[in-house]
Amino acid sequence: MEFEKIRELIEKLTGLMDSKGLDELEIEADGLKVALRRGRGAESPAAAAPPPVAPPAPAEPKPAANAPEAPENVHIIRSPMVGTVYRSPSSDAEPFVEVGDEIAPDTVLCIIEAMKVMNELKAEVEGVLQAIYVENGETIEYGQPLFVVAKKKG
Repeated sequence: MEFEKIRELIEKLTGLMDSKGLDELEIEADGLKVALRRGRGAESPAAAAPPPVAPPAPAEPKPAANAPEAPENVHIIRSPMVGTVYRSPSSDAEPFVEVGDEIAPDTVLCIIEAMKVMNELKAEVEGVLQAIYVENGETIEYGQPLFVVAKKKG
């Protein structure tokens, strides 16, 4: 990726951080990982140093601070990125899933648009959809709870 495009990307992401009041933003797409962090003013010089290269992201994102905890037989599907959620493939189509639907690991739950790239979010678990926490067209945050699945026993 050329320097000018990277600079434009950083400007857009900084604008997103400003509009959402974020101090940190981390996005990974097509093998490119961008992490932006704001200085916190009163930090010591050692704390304000650039962070070391981050290890690969865990398979499951860390829950947001206000995220509910799930019982053992329930799986909460969280947003893997910041973006806009679309619950159906087009504006005149039925939603991918509804509460009460039986889902398999490869069931598409929604599409998340991030940086003009459409990303399918698959269930990755088998069970029955218990709750949907987002509306079509809603802006979502990394780690935000989106769906609740009652896992199949066995």
